[in-house]
Amino acid sequence: MTEKSRKKKKSQLPFRINVLFFVVFLLFSILILQLGVVQILNGSNFQKEIERTRLDTSSIPVPRGKIYDSNNIVIVDNEPVYSITYTPEKGVQAKERLDIAKKLSRFISMVPVEESNPETYYDSELSERNLKEYWYLENKDEADSRLPDDEREKLSNVEAYNKTLDLITTEEINSLTLQEKEIIAIKKELDKAYSLTPQIVKNKGVTAEEYAKVSEHLNELPGINATTDWNRGYPYRDTLRSLLGSITTQEEGIPAENEEYYLTRGYSRNDRVGTSGLEDYYEEVLRGRKEQKQYTTTKDGVVIGSDTVVEGYHGKDLVLTIDIKFQEAVDNIVQEELLTAINKHPYANRFLTDALVVVVNPKTGEILAVSGQRYLRDKNEFSNEAFRTLYDAHRPGSAIKGATVLAGYDSGVIKPGQSFYDRPIKIAGTPEKSSYSNLGLVNDYDALKLSSNVYMFYIALRMGGEYRYPFPNGSTVSINHLAFQTFRKYFSQFGLGIETGIDYPYEATGFVGTEPKAGNLMDFAIGQYDTYTTMQLVQYISTIANGGYRVKPYFVKEIRNHNVTEDKPGSISRTVNTSVLNKIDMNHIERVQEGFRRVFQESRGTASKYFADKKYKPAGKTGTAQSDYFNPNDGSLHKTENRTLVGYAPFNDPEVAFAIVVPNMGANIKKQHPINNLIGERILDTYFEMKKRDVDEN
Repeated sequence: MTEKSRKKKKSQLPFRINVLFFVVFLLFSILILQLGVVQILNGSNFQKEIERTRLDTSSIPVPRGKIYDSNNIVIVDNEPVYSITYTPEKGVQAKERLDIAKKLSRFISMVPVEESNPETYYDSELSERNLKEYWYLENKDEADSRLPDDEREKLSNVEAYNKTLDLITTEEINSLTLQEKEIIAIKKELDKAYSLTPQIVKNKGVTAEEYAKVSEHLNELPGINATTDWNRGYPYRDTLRSLLGSITTQEEGIPAENEEYYLTRGYSRNDRVGTSGLEDYYEEVLRGRKEQKQYTTTKDGVVIGSDTVVEGYHGKDLVLTIDIKFQEAVDNIVQEELLTAINKHPYANRFLTDALVVVVNPKTGEILAVSGQRYLRDKNEFSNEAFRTLYDAHRPGSAIKGATVLAGYDSGVIKPGQSFYDRPIKIAGTPEKSSYSNLGLVNDYDALKLSSNVYMFYIALRMGGEYRYPFPNGSTVSINHLAFQTFRKYFSQFGLGIETGIDYPYEATGFVGTEPKAGNLMDFAIGQYDTYTTMQLVQYISTIANGGYRVKPYFVKEIRNHNVTEDKPGSISRTVNTSVLNKIDMNHIERVQEGFRRVFQESRGTASKYFADKKYKPAGKTGTAQSDYFNPNDGSLHKTENRTLVGYAPFNDPEVAFAIVVPNMGANIKKQHPINNLIGERILDTYFEMKKRDVDEN
């Protein structure tokens, strides 16, 4: 390249750079100009647009978790139903809701299908205020004119409105037609809705025709939607129903007394929540997580966009420890024996209404069946009230003598094999106390086998500091004031008198006597003073059966994720394991076990007539306790008896334990129906028969 060419090329380079800089400068100038236009000329308009919109979040309910039995059979389901819902935008006024109600009334009826008289239905569902508010909206000018301006000025808006409603006459609201009442009933449901939150207008008895009509006219019904909802379904009807618990309806929403509690945990006011039983205890598991939608609305409340910000998921499912087939069998046994006892001595057993049973695995605490049958005499039918096994406490009688003997061993007031002569004891100022007959010389085994009260009396007296033997009849006794406290401390190691720890919202712990007298201490030792629930008694017998471990009873063994593809539980979310609450700090439990074996299996044992020939080799203890029944009809007090039975099987390797309480049977009745023993026998027979059948089938 020549010198001239190089100079020419060098002179062209600055020119091109200058052109490039000029173009860049020009583009920046245009950009700055445009920004100025946006900010200066249109800024206020855009700011108004920003201020005109806002973000609101709404939660969409999800189906509740199901409940299965131990074999994955559904016992609480969600039954799909057609549903008409209303989701109002923000700021919707009463007049607008009325217009929607009028349109919606053309497509649905609020009267249940089975209701034959619409007039009667509306009279029961609509209040006078509902009717007056409708009349006011339809005749606003006329209604407002009735309240003088000078009086209106003295009142707040709410006071003026209420006063205006008061001026609407009975004749005016009585003139409303059935069609108008239909509109009022619909508007009543629309008025319950919260902004951007679905509210059920109708989900009971929505017909396919109603569903289709509403679906076809959604464009005319702002906020209305035709969708599917769910109601709790119970394939096994009343079985376990009281124990499973209940939930509120969407009309009821969250309980008003606990509103703050639920609202701070993400609930809406119209959410359905568990209010009793397992539905309540496992509410956080069963509820699932609601889908959260974020709505973009104008300042006037008009929705202009929405987005899902939190994905919802179905409530988790519960798998119970209870076998529903075994449960049904137990319920039938209890009902049959209870009715037989009532019919056998109808007058003597006129106060007999209940029979309570709990069956568990004594090694794990798994509840296999729980039955609380109440006979409703006025209806001649049974009510399943299994919750009473946790709520109702009764005197158990001799069933708790195993705890008394063990307390005697551990406190040192008796030695293994020690004997006492069984004959009546008379303490000064106290009625004579005895066994059902004079049993002669009995040791600890015999005391359990023959159910000696006197043997237990001597344990009680010695724990109270009274060691005279044989006790001189008519003598005065001064009891150590710590005796009751010590005795109850021993009993509490079995779960008697304290909470069992069960997974349930409430359990009673029983009555604790407060009079530290010698006679009362003796009564305590034979189960005739403090009271216990059936659940406490089954924990007590399980502790003896398994060698001294107090395990926590429980209803739910697994929590599972919902299975979206099949009608069975999904993957395991959590497994409930056996929980040992304490090991009893007492020696010689094997002697009480042997005594219980003799009760059931040896001649003269108080339950041997029913259990001696059983191949499954059971053990346990019978009980009879004096009780008082207060008749609420006339205020009279009657002497009755509680019949109890606790037991387990097989004796050498227990897999099932039970407690039975039948309160308020007729007292001192010859040939009284042995309901406690027959229920226990039939339950164990059924358990082992079903177990054999399952093995044979598999």
